[in-house]
Amino acid sequence: MFLPTTTKEVEARGWDELDVIIFSGDAYIDHPAFGPAVIGRILEAEGYRVAIVPQPNWRDDLRDFKKLGKPRLFFAVTAGAMDSMVNHYTANLRLRSNDAYTPGGKAGFRPDRTVDTYTKILKRLYPHTPVVVGGIEASLRRLTHYDYWSNKLQQSILLTSGADLLIYGMGDKVIREVAKAMRNGFNMKLLRGLRQVGFVADREYVERLFSGKTIVLNSFEECEDDKRKFGENFCHIETLSNMMECQTTLIERVGDSYVVITPPHERLTTEELDHSFDLPYERQPHPRYKGKGDIPAWEMIKHSVNIHRGCFGGCSFCTISAHQGKFISSRSERSILEEVKKVTLMPDFKGYLSDVGAPSANMYRMSGKNEELCKKCKRPSCLHPKLCPNMNNDHTPLLELYSKVREIKGVKKAFIGSGIRYDLFDNSPYFETVVKHHTSGRLKVAPEHTEEHVLKLMRKPSFEMFERLNSRFNTICRREGLKYQLIPYFISSHPGCEERDMRALASKVLGKLHFNLEQVQDLTPTPMTLSSVMFYMGENPYDGKPIYVARSQEDKRRQKSYFFSEEPERPTKTFKRGKLKGDKNYKVPKSPKSPKGRKGA
Repeated sequence: MFLPTTTKEVEARGWDELDVIIFSGDAYIDHPAFGPAVIGRILEAEGYRVAIVPQPNWRDDLRDFKKLGKPRLFFAVTAGAMDSMVNHYTANLRLRSNDAYTPGGKAGFRPDRTVDTYTKILKRLYPHTPVVVGGIEASLRRLTHYDYWSNKLQQSILLTSGADLLIYGMGDKVIREVAKAMRNGFNMKLLRGLRQVGFVADREYVERLFSGKTIVLNSFEECEDDKRKFGENFCHIETLSNMMECQTTLIERVGDSYVVITPPHERLTTEELDHSFDLPYERQPHPRYKGKGDIPAWEMIKHSVNIHRGCFGGCSFCTISAHQGKFISSRSERSILEEVKKVTLMPDFKGYLSDVGAPSANMYRMSGKNEELCKKCKRPSCLHPKLCPNMNNDHTPLLELYSKVREIKGVKKAFIGSGIRYDLFDNSPYFETVVKHHTSGRLKVAPEHTEEHVLKLMRKPSFEMFERLNSRFNTICRREGLKYQLIPYFISSHPGCEERDMRALASKVLGKLHFNLEQVQDLTPTPMTLSSVMFYMGENPYDGKPIYVARSQEDKRRQKSYFFSEEPERPTKTFKRGKLKGDKNYKVPKSPKSPKGRKGA
């Protein structure tokens, strides 16, 4: 049975009141890959009455926000699986024509800055009912951040939305604690004592917090006046978010208010993670979408299985460690294999698993050899500038898992669709096993660039390592008679990357190695990443060294053009992006319009 989405569905369960109502920017897919479903099922398992309102219409009379009334405990708000601005706009700030999380892939079913919009509406309609925000959009905007789309620093989403509480990171554990704290009514004192939450407080409260376990960040106003103050804040935030056992509370003043972020929980144990994945999901989109077209994001993952959370790669442009954590939480073999068996029973399953993976394909069950050293470590990456000598990068548990997956009845082939970290390889036959048994004909890897100084800023390994991988891949394919392709992904316009660097990249990849590239991604500076901070500052916040940044759309187009032609193409006319601060020529793109005549979802 799906979580209810309408009054009729609530009544069918015999409920006269709801405890929690979740508002999501995504269509409702009841599957462990989609956050709203996970949070809903976790609360349901605790005995709470939960409903989901997916993609409510925010432009009409707001009937979608009213139809279920107010919950006994709180509203929960999430933008969904993506930041809404990343979802809506390309790196060139052009409006996308589709939305992978909507039936038929149609755009226009969620607003820009979804969390802000939904929360403001709910606070206006139900001013006395608490609103808790979470998910990727809220998590990465929990403190002052650079917003690429407005081209300026933005305040914490707690202040821009008016939410009562923010849950950052993966909310499996903390959502239960929040619900318990509110069981007998809204008790801010209890909520402020929780880990992994954010809230707004006054000066009196904050003064009582000052201790050795508290860091007072530069204020929003100081960051606006001095970019280096913002850079200092980021270094603190990134360092603490990558600690195994962080005990530090962050405080940031904005005007007369103070944003307080409590320390995160420790990573989930295998048993705790299994619990989230083993809940009774329907494992399909809600029936309300029947006849409205496929949901692309669902079609992409429905025959895949996620085996762990977290990533210790620490790439500068990636948000995974900031949201899921640096340290790996792995599922048990039992939980994974049971899910694989469920996939094989799906009516449209033809024997092919699209992915047995995770944020990075080959980090399953990896951790430090001596975790006492890990507890003291503040490195953002266990792989850069080189593999940590304390890292146990044994691929044996993963190889054993792959072997057991291959033996499951109904599985013809289990592909590895997630990106492989080749700078993590040990001396096991892992790579050869993947090529021979788990490749669909196309194996994805992400060298991202060729030039050493750019790779250093990206926190990626030397391109020579990719060249060795390519040679090894070709050797295996020739020996086994496999006509497979290695598919490398690259990023253009990353801070530190100049036009000459892209020319050099094209020469090495298109010329020397003879690759035909299909995907080249302009960098989108997303909140709470080192790359976005460098983009904004024009320097590395850790050492203060200046960095070239391709800011104009013309510069960005010229960089990308080297992937597809010998000479850069003359850019097409588009709106000009203004200077970083206060430029009158900068145009903020308009929010997508709702489809005409659309009724509430």
